[in-house]
Amino acid sequence: MKHTITVLVENEFGVLTRVAGLFSARGYNIESLSVAPTLDETMSRMTLVTRGDENIIEQIKKQLNKLIPVIKTEDISHMVHLEREMLLVKTHASSGVDALIEEFRAKLVDADSDEYRIIELTGSADKLNDFLGKISEFGIIEITRTGPVGMRRGAKGFTIS
Repeated sequence: MKHTITVLVENEFGVLTRVAGLFSARGYNIESLSVAPTLDETMSRMTLVTRGDENIIEQIKKQLNKLIPVIKTEDISHMVHLEREMLLVKTHASSGVDALIEEFRAKLVDADSDEYRIIELTGSADKLNDFLGKISEFGIIEITRTGPVGMRRGAKGFTIS
């Protein structure tokens, strides 16, 4: 099963290497990873996606919590939460492409009227996959996408307190 784990870490050199090394040493795979500073610039928030049963995920969380720069971990997969990914896709120019941009409420971020369009779309993985399926008929030149970032719903935040 896919799990989205958020990790609050000290914002310092080598933290990403330590986290990746933990996964590598134990034979676990990180399917996606996003890291950025929080409002407190001394901390960063990682969102990582991995697969495993409940025992494996619990082991991963315990091992992460043993790392010195890790402040807190949380598996948000079983919580009420939001997940979003971002997609950039370059496709050949066409009126059909323009219609899909409007249909999916995507954003045109760069274009040459006769040659190409670069489109930005943010949403669930299903929405992005649906968009890619439909736009592929116009000829995809290049794509790049983030993995999911996630946040649990409700007033409580993922902070030290």
